Amino acid sequence: MNKLTLTTLAVLAIILLSFHKLDRGIDPKYQSIEDLKKAYMVDSKNWPATLVDSTAVYTPLTALPSAPVISVKDQGKLELGKIIFFDPRLSSSDKISCASCHIPSKNWADKNPLAIGHDSLTGKRNTPSIENVWIQKELFWDGRANSLQQQQIMSIENHVEMFQSTKTLALKIQKIKGYEILFKKAYGSRQITLDRILDAIALFQTTIVSKTSAFDRFINGDYQSLSDNQIHGLHLFRTKARCINCHNGPYFTDLQYHNQGFTFYKRKREDLGRYNITKLPEDVGKFKTPGLRNVINTGPWFHQGIFPNIQSVISMYNIGMNTPYRREEYKNDSLFPVTSKLLKPLNLTKQEQEAIIEFLHGLSSQTTIITPPVMP
Repeated sequence: MNKLTLTTLAVLAIILLSFHKLDRGIDPKYQSIEDLKKAYMVDSKNWPATLVDSTAVYTPLTALPSAPVISVKDQGKLELGKIIFFDPRLSSSDKISCASCHIPSKNWADKNPLAIGHDSLTGKRNTPSIENVWIQKELFWDGRANSLQQQQIMSIENHVEMFQSTKTLALKIQKIKGYEILFKKAYGSRQITLDRILDAIALFQTTIVSKTSAFDRFINGDYQSLSDNQIHGLHLFRTKARCINCHNGPYFTDLQYHNQGFTFYKRKREDLGRYNITKLPEDVGKFKTPGLRNVINTGPWFHQGIFPNIQSVISMYNIGMNTPYRREEYKNDSLFPVTSKLLKPLNLTKQEQEAIIEFLHGLSSQTTIITPPVMP
């Protein structure tokens, strides 16, 4: 074999390898998917460097932490909270319970684009899952509640949700035979108060948690739990795809607020988000980052449920989301929404987008099946 032939074969080999990389979308730092796998089949502290912007609020990815443990003395309170959570008499119509929108079999969301509540009225936002809600310091898409109890009051009183006065709720519950015994078991006395009602529901909500996922098993050393494509998706998630800037930590959320370009400013569906709470111009159009555990199961996605499938979500991120055009009439408008600078065009190939979606499947866990309790 002459030198020319050897040179030609070498060039062909390089070309074929390049095509292989392009086809799989592998980071050029790695020769093959096997090399990439080796880089991740180690302690997560030694994984390839994460590409995070300096302005991001970042916490490394970890396995699922332990959930709060309910003490033996609080079991009665937990039982009471579960019953009230499922009781439609918490609403003025006696038809809507907390579980009407936060459905266990639907990963504690409702699968509707927008929430549907009292008298079949449609709300203006999508129902977020309350899985792992115990980690939240602020509740709702705009963070207007500072505790689970405050969130409950707002939902119970909201005319589009449960439309029940909390001033008369305790008296209403008192009139239901059987509840006094449950309150006695939970609190040591038969007294039924609003604070006790809210406290019991909040305790039950802290038990609504994710279970172990394939990702958790992988990061804990079971390196067969994620497929080759999911490991590729994990790498993209942490690097080129920039997901890690907002979706990080054990629950894949920075618990911050970001404008993703869907404020619908001065239009019928306008929603100014966090600004409605803080009145700070820089908060216009910002909404809280949702966690991604079981995200595959909680669509449609975003605060108005505008994305019906996960492919459309990833495609939108790929183009850098939406950047509203500032027309001349808005030139000096301090409230004109500005899309987060953390969002940029990604130039992901179709194969790379599919790998990320496969990785998101790896964040799913077994759905907690809860049988609705018998009402008093």
